[in-house]
Amino acid sequence: MLRAALLDMYNGEDNRGIPMLKGILNDYASELTFSQFDVRVNHELPSLEFDIYLFSGGPGDPLEDDKPWVQPLYDLIQALWDHNKSAELHNQPKKYVFFICHSFQIACHCFGLGVISERRQMSFGTYPVHKTHDGKEEPLFMPLPDPFYIADFRRYQVTQPNKQRFQQMNARILCLEKLRPHVHDERALMAIRFSPEIIGTQFHPEANPEGMLAHFLQPERQATIENEYGHARYQRMIRDLAHPNKIELTFKTIIPKFMEQSIAALQKNYAVV
Repeated sequence: MLRAALLDMYNGEDNRGIPMLKGILNDYASELTFSQFDVRVNHELPSLEFDIYLFSGGPGDPLEDDKPWVQPLYDLIQALWDHNKSAELHNQPKKYVFFICHSFQIACHCFGLGVISERRQMSFGTYPVHKTHDGKEEPLFMPLPDPFYIADFRRYQVTQPNKQRFQQMNARILCLEKLRPHVHDERALMAIRFSPEIIGTQFHPEANPEGMLAHFLQPERQATIENEYGHARYQRMIRDLAHPNKIELTFKTIIPKFMEQSIAALQKNYAVV
């Protein structure tokens, strides 16, 4: 039986991300077990004994470095990378990793792939993102149109890709923030293939539209969102969540394909070993 680690980066805040990720992992209960780790509150981190690692999103500044969990988290990310490099040389099973939003920003900082900064305004809602040339060839994205729709909730962003580091790591930018002709800011990096086994998204591919729709239709949440972001954005988000070819398609595609491909590769590798 394979083992997965779910790293909770929400710092104790109420969220939809962890329940959604647990729901996805439960879909593969016949093939793997999973353990949950509260990174920021309880300073829990998994060992390298797991096969699949899902790093959640979370609130706050991804560059904070004065917390006791920060350096151990960087060490884990580097250890996963180093393990895979060693495993490649010795024909051993590799570790499969998915970073989401906050942890995606941390991973980009850890690897030196770009500049992490605070946005002028928080991104909140559903938006189209555009595939790059590499994104069009990315197996996890192939079933999705271009552009495809995402759930995006973030105060920070990754921009200014370090081309030298991308070349050194053989990493690939998969998609970029929506086109905004009226804004001169650089478009954020929305997904990166760090290696054949490691991928990350700035957005939330675990966003279950059915659960999110119920969550955001609550009157108090509707009032809060409309107060801060306006009625038009709220209505657009509700429409996108209910549309089968928008957020639902993204939810049913990216992480399920990551899980299926990771499980198949691991089972094949363990059979050989």
